[in-house]
Amino acid sequence: MKVKHNKKRNTAFVYEALLREGTLAILRQQHEKKKKIVSLIKKHFKADATLRNDLECYRSLYESYASDRLISEKILKEAKKQKEAINHVDLFKSQTALINDINKEVSPTVFSNYVPNYKTLATIAQIFSNKTSPKNKVLLETQIVEGMLSSKSLSHESPSIDNTVYRSFVNKFNDKYNDNLLEEQRNLLTHYINSFADNALELKIFLNEEIARMKEKLQEALSTDIISQDSEMIDKTRKLILKLESYRRAPPDKEILSTVLKTQQIVKDIFDDGSNN
Repeated sequence: MKVKHNKKRNTAFVYEALLREGTLAILRQQHEKKKKIVSLIKKHFKADATLRNDLECYRSLYESYASDRLISEKILKEAKKQKEAINHVDLFKSQTALINDINKEVSPTVFSNYVPNYKTLATIAQIFSNKTSPKNKVLLETQIVEGMLSSKSLSHESPSIDNTVYRSFVNKFNDKYNDNLLEEQRNLLTHYINSFADNALELKIFLNEEIARMKEKLQEALSTDIISQDSEMIDKTRKLILKLESYRRAPPDKEILSTVLKTQQIVKDIFDDGSNN
């Protein structure tokens, strides 16, 4: 018998849905809403908080991948062990408080946000549940282990979905970006929201990698027809490279975020134009 999944009691789902609501608020320049979401993340997912500990149990399974089965099985075993150690009464109270705060401070529609790896999060919830039969639990655990062994991390899972469902999700973004929002831009904005819960550690790592990638692409762009034949474009491209280099030593802020987002689009446009010529 299949266990009914309550996504509001799935800490990882609520966290991911909240991140996506925060990303939407940034894109729509809804500053007050963004502040409320950041405040909720800081309040409920701070270090050593019950929800933070619960989230880490999920993340160790849907954000991890390993080179061999033994390591994957060890990660699964440890995640189950730490999940079991969480006080269930405290967890339920913490989840209730978070649900109430989202309903009151943001909107109940947060729980309807499209989360790409929802199926994986639901599978993990069933593995953690004492109501799942032994047979089903073993089958579900096998799915997770196989996913961790795959070359692609489950955190970037992209299940097949109906085009109408996908478009309804994309259309939540403001008209300025709409369908043109790049995958790397989505990743950057998600890391930005997430930075308020982990002291910007993951954001800094992502920015360093992304800035290095864009510098390399801009250096490559200097040889393209669209830039190499225009002295003004060459000058602007070199200045942008220097600007990006200065950001690698600076703490992340809104100016850096804005410039990197724009540069991501510039890089794509340069090479799209080049491939079309």
